[in-house]
Amino acid sequence: MKHAKVGFLMTDEVISVLGRTPSADVAALLVEHEISGVPVLDADERVLGVISRTDLLAQDHLTAQDLMTAPAVTVHAEQTVTEAARLITRRGVTRLPVVDEEDRLVGIVTRRDLLRVFLRPDHEIRRVLVEEVLADTMGIGADAVSVRVVDGVVTLDGRLSKSSQIPVALRLAGQLDGVVAVIDRLTTHSNDTRTRTAPPDRIAEDVPP
Repeated sequence: MKHAKVGFLMTDEVISVLGRTPSADVAALLVEHEISGVPVLDADERVLGVISRTDLLAQDHLTAQDLMTAPAVTVHAEQTVTEAARLITRRGVTRLPVVDEEDRLVGIVTRRDLLRVFLRPDHEIRRVLVEEVLADTMGIGADAVSVRVVDGVVTLDGRLSKSSQIPVALRLAGQLDGVVAVIDRLTTHSNDTRTRTAPPDRIAEDVPP
């Protein structure tokens, strides 16, 4: 789901605490809501850090701000799901507070939320792309386009009858759940929109909406 944004996956009703919240109250919230951590905010709802169950085990009779991990690793709602997944992996965190331009909390996205997108197997992605997208939606036969999927990366290779079909195929492929990138090797018989010859192994980063 390469073009999906974090805003589509995040939970916008976020359990959070203020920096001055006693650690005992934080622990009670985690138990009550069956969650493993919460963002810590200042009085203006800006994210200061994140506090987890592990942090709470360290000390008692302290506040959330005393125990939180800071600075918080955050994302913006307009960032892609792929970017968020890479950030979670690189920084070794389990949740990302989602913030606006002024670092105010607007939601939260967890490792589990992101995994739902990327757990679709390659063979299922290929089947849906060949049968439902290319054949049923676009009327493109299996002999026209070769579809290869490895670790969520789709390669489209072949020649279409019209150049206008190429951006549509790239966009629809990129929107499938589990797709993290689309490599464009498509060419065309006729240029009905504009002259276009796809360079080899070009990753379709800017597929038209």
